[in-house]
Amino acid sequence: MPKPSSALTKQDFEALSAFRYQLRKFLRFSEDAAQAEGVTPQQYLLLLHVKGFPDRDWASIGELAERLQSQHHGVVALVSRCEKLKLVKRQPSEVDRRQVNVHLLPAGERCLAKLAELHHAELNTLSDIFRVPTINT
Repeated sequence: MPKPSSALTKQDFEALSAFRYQLRKFLRFSEDAAQAEGVTPQQYLLLLHVKGFPDRDWASIGELAERLQSQHHGVVALVSRCEKLKLVKRQPSEVDRRQVNVHLLPAGERCLAKLAELHHAELNTLSDIFRVPTINT
């Protein structure tokens, strides 16, 4: 972690504050949108990370734990809750049977599509705000 610099200006603090405020507003929007769709914010993120994993339409439990910045056992429990809602299914890896891959089911695809469209529109409204000025360091 870089050493804090005392050279930050009032403008730098204002930029950081504005960025964190807009980020929190977006996260609050995301939480509310997910709950309105009948899923938790973490369930939405799980669906998003499964669909959004680079170069394929599934992800392993370990990869999802990294993307969610969560513990492996917590992601296992989250996947179990999503399975009960018929949003995802687990499949043993064909390469390594110890690994479990998570795939979206049609209900998960539909839920994700609705929420992702809302999030995309919200991000478009924030695009100018998220162009935060460079902080002088």
